[in-house]
Amino acid sequence: MHQMNTRLDRAVDENYDHVLGPSDAPITLVEYGSYSCRFCQAANDRIGEIRTEFGDRLRYVFRHRPIPGRDLARKAAELVERAATPEQFWQAHVKLMECGEEITEEKLAAIARQVGIDDTSEEATQRSLRRLDSDWRSATASGVFVTPTFFINGHRYEGAWDGVSLKDAIEGSLGHRVRTAALEFARWAPSAGILLLLASLLAVILSNSGWATHFEALWDTYWGVTAGGSDFKMSLRHWVNDGLLTIFFLVVGLEIKREFTVGHLASRQTAALPIAAAIGGLLLPALLYRVLIPNGPWAHGWGVVMSTDTAFAIALIAMMGRRVPIELRIFLTAAAIVDDIGAIVVVAIFYSAKLHLGWLGAAAAVTGVLALLNRSHVYRLPPYLFLGVLLWFCVLSGGVHATFAGVILALFIPTLPPPNLNALTAQANAIFVAESRHSEEVLRHGPSTPALHALDAIHDRLESPADRLLRRAAPRSSYLVLPLFALANAGVTVSSAALHGHSQLMLAIAVGLLLGKPIGITLASFAAVKLGWAVKPPEYSWRQLAGAGALAGIGFTMSLFIASEAFLIPEDFAAAKVAIFGASIASAVIGVAILWNAGKTDANGGTS
Repeated sequence: MHQMNTRLDRAVDENYDHVLGPSDAPITLVEYGSYSCRFCQAANDRIGEIRTEFGDRLRYVFRHRPIPGRDLARKAAELVERAATPEQFWQAHVKLMECGEEITEEKLAAIARQVGIDDTSEEATQRSLRRLDSDWRSATASGVFVTPTFFINGHRYEGAWDGVSLKDAIEGSLGHRVRTAALEFARWAPSAGILLLLASLLAVILSNSGWATHFEALWDTYWGVTAGGSDFKMSLRHWVNDGLLTIFFLVVGLEIKREFTVGHLASRQTAALPIAAAIGGLLLPALLYRVLIPNGPWAHGWGVVMSTDTAFAIALIAMMGRRVPIELRIFLTAAAIVDDIGAIVVVAIFYSAKLHLGWLGAAAAVTGVLALLNRSHVYRLPPYLFLGVLLWFCVLSGGVHATFAGVILALFIPTLPPPNLNALTAQANAIFVAESRHSEEVLRHGPSTPALHALDAIHDRLESPADRLLRRAAPRSSYLVLPLFALANAGVTVSSAALHGHSQLMLAIAVGLLLGKPIGITLASFAAVKLGWAVKPPEYSWRQLAGAGALAGIGFTMSLFIASEAFLIPEDFAAAKVAIFGASIASAVIGVAILWNAGKTDANGGTS
């Protein structure tokens, strides 16, 4: 849940930091390093080459982050900080980085004699300790967890440490700038929600512009394949809703699996409160909807008000920063996961077409093969993905909504126990040592093929297939699938004629999302705590929990999806979309207002 900082916490101070290069250099390279780190020693040669090549265009800054648990690492840093002049500091720095062996007390004493560092006064000791503590706090605030870590013009560099890669980043090539911008945008917590909002606004604008006819015709265009006199075609909108959205459901399924195995729903103690809250947030909105629309053609739309759009809700909480305790964000995320389970079950049972048993039997057979692969400890992803595509086709042809295939596939993607990092590190080191004996050949052609295969195997073991697929699929879901879904479905023509005669439908949706969600979540949570089934963490108040419940009224993605299945008449669907938009916006405003003020109250010692 925590977003690690990727920017330099403390700006470079020419009068305080250890600096080489002109103050007006256009490029500043900051290194957090340790003298007992052999990787820092190896990178030091590359830094020397880069400084020579860039000359006055580069300013190099060194800051300390002694490796924790190594006394000599800290003593080495304390030694260089006793230097009387910058020249003396850099002489000691270079000797420590180039010593090429494990640091010892004798080595430190020898370097101190060679450079002339002999100030052992209390003042020098305190100055040294203050500098090390300051650099350590800066490293922590900057998100540094390994040495060496480099920052180029204030942005953390996350590429390889070899000279070519580092030089490419320093030069700011187009490829590096695009990659860095994309990573920083993806790391920004509200980014997915904002992109989804922009796509929705674009769809509304285009639907009410002179391009409206062409925009709608684009989504109604049929695409597919024809072979042997048979064809398989769907409209572009259906390819998005039934095809691409399967990736979204695959990600949801993987997240559900992770939460129930190693996440916030893995134990009864942590799972009880969000599960109770989610159940209340699922049932009360649907009940209120059915009270307002007990029968008729709209009665089937009760599922529209049941689901929460996690991306928007979490984005708003992230934007409020420290006003919202991290424990409340965990609560809302876990509740949204349970909410997703309910929405998936509702879609599979109540919003599927006429069932075809033959195709469903084929889907069951494919599911059986997936289970067999899982039980046989097959840890390669390609067989699962191939069977996933086959399962999608069978589910679609069987009449169940095709996106359900993504959830089924997620359940059978294998997980693994955490890797033994010490064993893997030892194996990787052994490979590199063996390759270094053929240094000239390695320099010309790179590592040998067996070595690359062994390194690939180590890399694969660092995370389970399920975690690897989630890491790769989640960004595609957030930044491609959901915005395309919004473009295809969020467009609505705003006119009084389109909304005429739909006031009862719009009221039912608004009441379900605006009132049903927060009241259901809050009451169910309160009841679970009072009955002793769950415990509310003291870090957030009941008022803040109610604010999170209000944010859960942001239905949007799943609400639009279920509405597209429940309301087949275009006018009904258009009215439902307007109601979903209005209720979601109102829920966001109310939730933010409650949490914003509750955050200030609690910070000043309010209720808990």
